[in-house]
Amino acid sequence: MAKTAVITGANGGMGSEITREVAKKGYHVIMICYDQEEGEKCRDKISAETGNKDIKVIMTDLSDFSSIITSTETILNTETSVDLLMNNAGTMATHYQTTKYGIESTVAVNYVAPYLLTRRLIPLMHKGTKIVNMVSCTYAIGKIDDTFFTFGKKGSFWRIPVYSNTKLALWLFTRELSLRLKDKGITVNAADPGIVSTNIITMHMWFDPLTDIFFRPCIRTPRQGADTAIRLLLDPEYEGKTGGMYASGRQRRLKPKFLDHPQMKSLWHDTEKMLRNKGVEI
Repeated sequence: MAKTAVITGANGGMGSEITREVAKKGYHVIMICYDQEEGEKCRDKISAETGNKDIKVIMTDLSDFSSIITSTETILNTETSVDLLMNNAGTMATHYQTTKYGIESTVAVNYVAPYLLTRRLIPLMHKGTKIVNMVSCTYAIGKIDDTFFTFGKKGSFWRIPVYSNTKLALWLFTRELSLRLKDKGITVNAADPGIVSTNIITMHMWFDPLTDIFFRPCIRTPRQGADTAIRLLLDPEYEGKTGGMYASGRQRRLKPKFLDHPQMKSLWHDTEKMLRNKGVEI
């Protein structure tokens, strides 16, 4: 029986590259995609390229907790194991907006969604399962305060610090989860793709056309950005390694405060409490 890989944002720039490489290895792939039709187009293309027909699409709105619950219930009821989980999906909202649960949208997709999806799929995981979360070098300027879930940051909305805050939160989740699952032989790591030429760069701000002209040609392609995550998922070199952040295939040396951050455990519990208060079952 083929091993199972779950990949979020699987039809996006880096997501499709990760999906393609995992499919080449013969995995049964579950593509978590926002748009069913676009996901199926991507799936059909990758199936044709790799010869792997064992790929299915599950439409999921990662900003909607009920959609995540429905999708994870489907996986829990139809699969016998999860061998790889790639939390790749990400967004960067251009203006302040909240989900129907009252959570700032970038926070909901970039942090709460992987927290909820991962925790719900743990019952299918086992010794040797690998979890990889897509972070960003901007984690280093992130700050998490009591306005994080509802506003993303203190003060007026600005997309870059909110995005940075979500990536710090995702790293703290990665680190805390790695400690909690270490005894089970499940590894949890973070991949920093660098600055990548994906649709997230063009967000319809007045200066974005200048970004396209002057900046985009100098940054990484989606395949280059996905490379570290692909290695963490598939390369035997990383077997058994957990709790690390990797960039360009190498483990980053992080400042001590990011390895034993005072908010690691409190953020975990605050997230759990927030979800339960919203009536969401973990």
